Amino acid sequence: MDKHLHIISFAIPYPPNYGGIIDVFYRIKKLNGLGIKLHLHCFQYDRETSVELNKYCEEVYYYDRKGILTSMFSKAPYIVKSRRSSALKENLLKDEYPIFFEGLHTCTYLSDEDFEDRLKVVRMHNIEWDYYWHLGKVERNMLKRYYFVQEAQKLKKYQDVLRYADKILTVTQADDKYFKAKYGKSFLVPSFHASEAVTSQPGKGKFALYHGNLNVAENNKTAIYLATQVFNNSDIPFVIAGLQPSKTLVSLVKGMKNIELKPNLSASEMAYLIKNAHINVLPTFQATGLKLKLLYALYNGRFVVVNKAMVDNTGLSDLCTIKEEAYKIRGEVERLFNIEFTQQEIDKRAKVLDKLYSNDINAQKVVDLIYNPHLI
Repeated sequence: MDKHLHIISFAIPYPPNYGGIIDVFYRIKKLNGLGIKLHLHCFQYDRETSVELNKYCEEVYYYDRKGILTSMFSKAPYIVKSRRSSALKENLLKDEYPIFFEGLHTCTYLSDEDFEDRLKVVRMHNIEWDYYWHLGKVERNMLKRYYFVQEAQKLKKYQDVLRYADKILTVTQADDKYFKAKYGKSFLVPSFHASEAVTSQPGKGKFALYHGNLNVAENNKTAIYLATQVFNNSDIPFVIAGLQPSKTLVSLVKGMKNIELKPNLSASEMAYLIKNAHINVLPTFQATGLKLKLLYALYNGRFVVVNKAMVDNTGLSDLCTIKEEAYKIRGEVERLFNIEFTQQEIDKRAKVLDKLYSNDINAQKVVDLIYNPHLI
């Protein structure tokens, strides 16, 4: 008998070029490969409809996301309220298939009595209220900061909707421990990603790299920190690459001879930089969820230097160099810049990553959790 699954995505999961959308797309691709008949529901607000998704799904539905003015004064979080759709509910009620909710964003109908007898699975890409709280802490724009703090408070209250879920899938050990303690039905399934095997190249690159969505305040803060505290007055070429850099960052690096800013690159251009850098320097000030850029760098790049917050509860500590203070990061970068990346390092990565972050293994785990729970 065919296995069918509804997936409600908070956005159109193509192209898979940021955060949780990467997890959504590559999980869809793998579930399709395992024979699951997928019925995908997407909220559209910043992306075009995608023919690519039709390759992996039986049906793809699109729903307009409501604007902030119609949702910001609601007691429900904006990210939830703006994704309420009667058309979505009607489509979900056409059959009795299990429903997979991507994040709290899509959980409007999780507690609805009309779905009381349906199997309901929620994918938590992080602890959402904590993520928004941290966004508020680093945001300089007062209006945006107010929004993030208010949204964090609303999300913390709204999170209790998860008691209506049959299963909660988490991305890190810390998140899994948190949701297990609160709801008792959490399962660790690490994020899905673009890499099928380690493709890192031995040898040496000619520059260090930081990459990320620079429109996110935390990433912008990290890029400025690295430019001013680690690579200032350095002889090592440093590249910062990412979407929508701030005016502050653009202005800052103009006067730095060893630092180059590469904004809004294509996926192939970004992949080239990550593969050819000698060191991917990826500290974070926000220890929430799993940073998929770390996974991508480990699968495809050479040396990776991080701080503890980036690798906590990921199982990836042994594959990175961990330094905290700026002067220690700088010293480690200078040391590694004179060392060749070896095949031995590549083999070590493959062993760890194939065990913990295999898309094939984790896709089968999702299938078993939904259709074969006696195997888990």
